[in-house]
Amino acid sequence: MLPVLFWILALCAVYSYFLYPLALLLLRNLIRPDTIKAPATHASEPPFLSLIVTVYNEKHRIEQKIQNVLALDYPPDRLELIVASDCSDDGTDELVQGYADRGIRLVRAQDRLGKENAQLAAIQAAKGEVLVFSDVATQMDPEALQNLSLYFADSRVGAVSSEDRFISKSGKVAGEGAYVKYEMWLRRQESQLGGLVGLSGSFFAARAEVCEQWDIHSPSDFNTALNCARLGLRSVTAPDVLGYYEDLKDASREYARKVRTVLRGMTGLARHPDVLNPVRFGLFSFQVFSHKLMRWGVPWFLGALLVVTLVLANDGWIYSLALVAQAVFYGVAAWGHWGRRGQDHSAVRLVYFFVQVNLALADSAIQFVKGKRMTTWKPSAR
Repeated sequence: MLPVLFWILALCAVYSYFLYPLALLLLRNLIRPDTIKAPATHASEPPFLSLIVTVYNEKHRIEQKIQNVLALDYPPDRLELIVASDCSDDGTDELVQGYADRGIRLVRAQDRLGKENAQLAAIQAAKGEVLVFSDVATQMDPEALQNLSLYFADSRVGAVSSEDRFISKSGKVAGEGAYVKYEMWLRRQESQLGGLVGLSGSFFAARAEVCEQWDIHSPSDFNTALNCARLGLRSVTAPDVLGYYEDLKDASREYARKVRTVLRGMTGLARHPDVLNPVRFGLFSFQVFSHKLMRWGVPWFLGALLVVTLVLANDGWIYSLALVAQAVFYGVAAWGHWGRRGQDHSAVRLVYFFVQVNLALADSAIQFVKGKRMTTWKPSAR
């Protein structure tokens, strides 16, 4: 049975990253869904937007964000600007109120219950047909709202996600490596089938009716995609709507950020397990299973595969070769972490990043099983 287990574990380990994308390509060729594209211009007047910026103790960055928001190119009579405060107590709210004459409205949550609760307070106060959500760390192009709003001309679209771009401390756009390109490509495939299984949490938009069932204990990026599926709408990615983020000031905090993000995702899926019912959700259910559940299982598949390979190492050249390959792979990751010049090589950085991500996935799962949940929210320092 061990050889059979070896191949099952190997397939499970590569499924989410390699086999699932192939399945998406095959499904697109079989189903040939209609491609959703934004029109060049609005047929009539653009939708009324409510731009909601969520904050918690952001006095050092909020004014930069407000200036970015005020510079957006969108008809002023079709836009309202709301800052949703998660009970900030560092003077952020007072700074926001100083921009009341510029059309910035402050909405403060009654209790500090997390990002989604602050967003809910803003949703209840918003007047827009489409609600746009953004974080303080996100910088948007002047035409971002114009481009984003065009997608809602298609009645099938329930939510639109920006695509991520990271800026290095030198000011140059970074993050265009193989992994980021892969993730953006994967999102585009999902976007044209069952819809995104998760939007960019720092910059996305949704129709007001999609936000009516707002779960404050579930990540808004996942819950919005789920609400779209429930309403028979699609959540799509917008390659021409970009959100720019700076690198974290402390690189060691990147691991903790990954753990928080995954733990929140696990919490969301645990609260809405019905999303895995293919009878009800069809392709969206398949995508959630493949992109989220199977990817969260990768560190456990890899760990079990290493153990089984060690046991089978003397039973054939395939298993011996597999053991050598795994030893080299993890050795490269260790070099990327401890070696002085390891991360000077792009291949080493990619392997190191992959291993770091999967360690964070395993850490998140352990914390989740122990009962830890992420509700309150503190943005990462950038």
